[in-house]
Amino acid sequence: MKRIATIFLLAFVAACYSFAQQALWEKAPVTSPEVHADHTVTFRLRAPKAVRVQVVGDFEPFMADLTETDGVWTYTTPQPLPSELYSYSFIVDGLKVNDPSNVFRLRDVGTVSDIFIVGNGTADLYKVNDVPHGSLAKVWYNSPTLGASRRMTVYTPAAYDSNPRKRFPVLYLLHGMGGDENAWSELGRAAQILDNLIAQGKAKPMIVVMPNGNVDLEAAPGEGSNGFVRPTMELPRTMDACFEEAFPDIVKFIDKHYRTIPRKHARAIAGLSMGGFHSLHISKQYPEMFDYVGLFSAAIMPRIDKLPALYQDFDGKLSVQFSKHPSLYWIAIGKDDFLYEENVEFRRKLDRSGYPYEYFETDGGHIWRNWRIYLSTFVQKISLSERRD
Repeated sequence: MKRIATIFLLAFVAACYSFAQQALWEKAPVTSPEVHADHTVTFRLRAPKAVRVQVVGDFEPFMADLTETDGVWTYTTPQPLPSELYSYSFIVDGLKVNDPSNVFRLRDVGTVSDIFIVGNGTADLYKVNDVPHGSLAKVWYNSPTLGASRRMTVYTPAAYDSNPRKRFPVLYLLHGMGGDENAWSELGRAAQILDNLIAQGKAKPMIVVMPNGNVDLEAAPGEGSNGFVRPTMELPRTMDACFEEAFPDIVKFIDKHYRTIPRKHARAIAGLSMGGFHSLHISKQYPEMFDYVGLFSAAIMPRIDKLPALYQDFDGKLSVQFSKHPSLYWIAIGKDDFLYEENVEFRRKLDRSGYPYEYFETDGGHIWRNWRIYLSTFVQKISLSERRD
């Protein structure tokens, strides 16, 4: 009798397990997003109890309603999407949610979005292709000026490891407000862009240094000793000259710990928004440090009443910088950027003084789509020299 009871119990457990397995798999997983051969994209979300589901993204239309069939909500873009890296989220009955079918996500300040790539065009530079790959490292360094240990991301090209006797030029690449040392490597696809352009012979192999421009944060949120702090745009001391004053600490560290060419002709600096602001003021504060300057959607002057000394004598410092004949002073911005008029006025200043620069204008506004294009264009224009002074 005991044996019969045991057999019955095992049979019952097996049946329950079978039903559980059936319940687990009876709903086939949905595919979302699905990029079609014609570059239209379909989004799907299983939400049988939802009343309304929308998709919001950085593609047109920027918000659209999904339609429901058997509990699965679906939307296909009416037109093919241009080749690009896109981000999106769902709104389910007024609540913003990520796509549970898409594990590929990025954080931009405090917003986490799902991403996908439409290839066969510009975005092929943003993919991991079958080319020699460089390396990304998260590097801690000491900043004597700030009295703190801080973190940066450093990209070294494939040739850095394969040719241990070779020295390399350096691009210092700065993020925008609310960003951090991860921004350019994650949102900006800097490593993929450099890998692909170097492999195509369109960019020189170079080290790319991406520091954290927020002097009150030693590292990206959740990756420093202050723990899981909430990312925010409202950070103190971002445009008060502290970062600019401490920047030589970064250059000295890189020149000491990497095989660089420690000369002006082999250094470039560029950045987006606040990083463009920092690039502008760092390059004119230290006119013998950088031969190539890139301002991507740059802020020009801080919006404060009393200017720190480093921001004063703006015209005089620009005059000294351009008397040193930088090889390239490159300004890029979108037509719809909220900093567009500020950049127009800055270019007028340069024109009045006869300072040479190159200007690159795109559609769109203050967005990563533009900044990836600017980086891709800028690194092809700079011919960081390996000559010796």
